[in-house]
Amino acid sequence: MSKELFIEDAYLKECTATVTEIADRGRIILDQTIFYATGGGQPGDRGLLVWKGGATEITTTIKDRETGQHIHVPAEGQKTPNVGDTVTCHLDWDNRYLHMRMHSGLHLLCAVVPCGVTGGKIGAQKSRLDFDIGDYQLDKEQISVQLNALVDAAHDLGSSWISQQELDQNMDLVRTMSVQPPRGAGSIRLVAVGESVDLQPCGGTHVKNTSEIGRLRVSKIENKGKRNRRVNIVFAED
Repeated sequence: MSKELFIEDAYLKECTATVTEIADRGRIILDQTIFYATGGGQPGDRGLLVWKGGATEITTTIKDRETGQHIHVPAEGQKTPNVGDTVTCHLDWDNRYLHMRMHSGLHLLCAVVPCGVTGGKIGAQKSRLDFDIGDYQLDKEQISVQLNALVDAAHDLGSSWISQQELDQNMDLVRTMSVQPPRGAGSIRLVAVGESVDLQPCGGTHVKNTSEIGRLRVSKIENKGKRNRRVNIVFAED
């Protein structure tokens, strides 16, 4: 299992690691990593691996859910290190930070829209959540105002861990109706916004304070069925 350094510190931009395996198509597995692997609607990180005598561009990172190994996918035609080599991981920080801001923004959206989440996707410029709204009415301008009030309030974000049994006893913490938090690792990470703004299971990367997110705007609300509405958000400067 690859040690996930980003869980404890999402602001790490570099680290050293040891190559434990070269998998099919030159995919690189390390003993530890700062690269977030695709999951929970958040794209995998990209960047650069450098070692004595070589370097390779990483286009994305995925995770083997059975072994817990992070698989670093090199660009086509790139050279790969050898098993046992020490490499330095250089994160594409600008791209990651946009994902961090957006992911935290979606947690604010969860706080503003009190409905079950049926899907979601995080992008560097635009993100969205799908909600099972029932009879609840959504107003694009009102949601934007509420989101920015939470941004301006400068709430801290933090994390804690609970057991699977504790989660089973508090299933109201789970906002996603279609995807359940990953189980089998023995504990589940909770991400909290402020003291009471939002609390839910999440393995993604987040900013430390809502003020880092920047101004947000609901760009579109789409009808995706009788009860389902897709709320798209963008950074307000876009």
